[in-house]
Amino acid sequence: MRSYLKKPLEDELYRELINYCRGLKTGHFGAAVRFELLDLEPVGREEMRRLGTYGVIKGARHYVLGAVKEGPGALEDLGYTMEKILLKATNLGLGTCWLAGTFRRSAFAAKMGLAEDELLPAITPVGYPAEEVSAADRLFRFSAGSAKRKKWAELFFDADGETPLTETKAGDYREALEVVRIGPSASNRQPWRIIKDEAGAFHLFLKESKIYNRILGKIRIQNIDMGIAMCHFEMAAQELDLPGQWITDTPPPDFPGLQHIATWKCNN
Repeated sequence: MRSYLKKPLEDELYRELINYCRGLKTGHFGAAVRFELLDLEPVGREEMRRLGTYGVIKGARHYVLGAVKEGPGALEDLGYTMEKILLKATNLGLGTCWLAGTFRRSAFAAKMGLAEDELLPAITPVGYPAEEVSAADRLFRFSAGSAKRKKWAELFFDADGETPLTETKAGDYREALEVVRIGPSASNRQPWRIIKDEAGAFHLFLKESKIYNRILGKIRIQNIDMGIAMCHFEMAAQELDLPGQWITDTPPPDFPGLQHIATWKCNN
């Protein structure tokens, strides 16, 4: 959601959300993450302009800011934990919108008190969605292809890495894969690929668009997307009572053009 009602969060919702944010400390790679819930109401009009989102967001008073300490897997951990916050907010009836490139990073970093070894990869507005969708919102949804998703055959594969994985062969994990497929990603590019091996493990890979992914320097937005995919797969598996866990320190399978991120090991 990019259009919001100009009103504060109810006290109970505010407390529940900020406590949830502060309870998230790291992801599967062990990177230190921290989140702040920023209220723009006390901020003057001139400062609000400096905290701009380039016209992408309208009416939002509250923002969640996500910081992570630099290191291996940092962006995946940021994506994994921050997506949990967005899902929590959605469950509370609030609107959100991932922002990685369309906000004035230095201004928000100052509000966050960003340390020298930290990155501020993403923020999200959080609030009550406006009843009417703005023209800008419709334009961004159209340009990002928000209503479109790649098909199964483009994302999920059998052990050879080439044969599309059928929903039948996915077995009990069909729904977990489906919530990865429909998950959010930068410009809706869906850079994740998942290969199920003969032992039943699911290997998560990044199919990187290098120029696009590296346009923000150290902040690799498609690596954030991989953390979002890990979050969706894991939470769906938990909801379905499918025992397993993400493993990040095992030797990865080698497939040309793909970068291994993590492997889901099923605990049978």
